[in-house]
Amino acid sequence: MNERERSLLMSLHPRYATAILDGRKSVELRRQRVAVPPGTKVILYATSPVMALVGTATVTAVQVGTPSEIWKTHKERGAISRRDYLAYMKGAKQASALLLDHARTLSDPVPLAHLRAGGSFHPPQSYRYVDPDLLCKWLRGHPTADEVLRQTGTQPAAGDTKATSKTQAKRGTGSPIGGNMILAQHVAA
Repeated sequence: MNERERSLLMSLHPRYATAILDGRKSVELRRQRVAVPPGTKVILYATSPVMALVGTATVTAVQVGTPSEIWKTHKERGAISRRDYLAYMKGAKQASALLLDHARTLSDPVPLAHLRAGGSFHPPQSYRYVDPDLLCKWLRGHPTADEVLRQTGTQPAAGDTKATSKTQAKRGTGSPIGGNMILAQHVAA
């Protein structure tokens, strides 16, 4: 399975997730090299106190450079103060800027308790790849499952669609499901 077939799971502090979803933040700044192809879908997991999937976005490009270069290029779109950025990047030799577009807020956040009920969901400290079948297990039965899967283009395994659709039908909110996604994390506080 290549990276385009898997999802990249990441987490964000709630203030950064909100800033992405309301359009004030269009660049996710990271301490390490992040190599994801343009077009990768992003699911935003907001950390405590929210602890839920809250929205989606799309990576349009990734730029790598020194922390100073990345700051000079992206400071206006990162929704972070210079002081907080420098504290976050302290000791880092390189940084990445994930340029984001098409941010969309989920109609109903998917809480951590629901994600864990579908399997061993643990928000990563940095990031990890997740295959579509695991994502479908985490979302199964939640009212927003079809919305998340549609926005991320994730294709569930046979049977997962029926389980999700059946739950949606009970709630009167069915929708089609469609391939890739990413969850995003920002460690800066």
